[in-house]
Amino acid sequence: MRLSLSVHSLSVPPRRLLAAALCAVLGGCALAPAYEAPAIDLPAGFKEAGDWVPAAPADDAPRGAWWTVFNDPVLNDLAASVQVSNQNVAAAGAAYAQARALVAGQRAALFPAVSLDAGADRSSSRSTVSGAQGARLGNSYQVSLGGSWEPDLWGRLRGGVQNAAAQAEASAADLALATLSAQGELAANYLNLRETDIQAELLQATIAGYERVLQITQNRYDAGVAPKTDLFQSQTQLATARADLVALQRQRAQLEHAIAVLLGKTPAEFSLPPAAWQPTVPDIPLVLPSTLLQRRPDIAAAERRVAAANAAIGVARAGYFPGIGLSASYGYGASRVGDLFNASAAAWSLGLSLAQRVFDAGAVSAQVASARAAHERTAAQYRQTVLVAFQGVEDQLAASRVLAQQLELRRAASSAADQAEQQVLNRYRAGQVSYTEVVTAQTTALQARRTLAQLQADRQIVAVALIQALGGGWTGNP
Repeated sequence: MRLSLSVHSLSVPPRRLLAAALCAVLGGCALAPAYEAPAIDLPAGFKEAGDWVPAAPADDAPRGAWWTVFNDPVLNDLAASVQVSNQNVAAAGAAYAQARALVAGQRAALFPAVSLDAGADRSSSRSTVSGAQGARLGNSYQVSLGGSWEPDLWGRLRGGVQNAAAQAEASAADLALATLSAQGELAANYLNLRETDIQAELLQATIAGYERVLQITQNRYDAGVAPKTDLFQSQTQLATARADLVALQRQRAQLEHAIAVLLGKTPAEFSLPPAAWQPTVPDIPLVLPSTLLQRRPDIAAAERRVAAANAAIGVARAGYFPGIGLSASYGYGASRVGDLFNASAAAWSLGLSLAQRVFDAGAVSAQVASARAAHERTAAQYRQTVLVAFQGVEDQLAASRVLAQQLELRRAASSAADQAEQQVLNRYRAGQVSYTEVVTAQTTALQARRTLAQLQADRQIVAVALIQALGGGWTGNP
């Protein structure tokens, strides 16, 4: 139930109405709690940082074309076009534009609404004069200019603006996150594709070597020096390597298709020929945990949604207080168009309305409780987002350290396996060992070479993931 009171110009002079409006504006108050970002305990540094040094000079540097640290011109061109062509980024951009429009709509409610009305009526009336009945036709014309305004006495409208503005800022952060995610996914797919190219080169070189060994084995078999089982083993090994090469072609095609979609193209429109691989692993400067809160777009979006929920509490609490409305109109009315704008045809009105909810069975209280619960929910989501962000950084730091250690060991293992393969093959040619030992040595050497290439690609992909976990790159970073 709402109790309404309307006062019109006949009883309230315009000066008093204006004074009431000014008092409403000057006395307006915000009912939302004073906003503070949810508190969270931050560590002094990252657990897995090890010898990493915080990048104090780069903390405030803009996040730019971070992918250029991999020194790959093709990757530079592809990643730069993601922001323009990727449809997920386009959708996030449209959502941001929509949020900004909602802010403008909320702000418009703070100002008076003015309308222009015009109308014309034709009516008839019957009358009896000296016992005779007759009909009279009459015209009526009206034109008026009116306005209405709701003074934001309790901050309800301003709270709506604050809520919409915070949501728009969250949408801006969502746009940054969508862009960073798409660019990171493209970079990872591209690096994986280049890794398949180097794997294919290794297999092609290995197949050429297996073909030469097969010829040696065939000659030894024809000369009666080697058994036929040696020939079968050599043929099996060659066929297996060729099958592995075909499997790599399938993997490469899938990665190429994924890159096309990230660029907003169909797979039929896009192709990426093999090119030289740049196994560059950039040195990535760390940030302090406190700085991570400002750099990560997902954290920024979560924090802005907490602010929006805080403003919504004030909007809900405004329902406890009366609503005030001011209205005014000025116009003309006449039976003829020529007399419409005469001074004698003018009419004006001013009005003030006051509405107070008397009984609502606890509806406003429920809305306030719901707004407070929504604030608690968004605060919990913010804290969880921060925790997950710290986990992501720690995971990638640990992976970077472990892969760097593995790389040296794998490089040494690959070198030793290559030497063992050559020695065993020389001994087989001299008839000192069986072909089984040759197969074992060659399989071990090939696996060591492929593992080394995979490890180099993994280090690059982890570098991409670490840059994403830190919220983006740093322009000018070497």
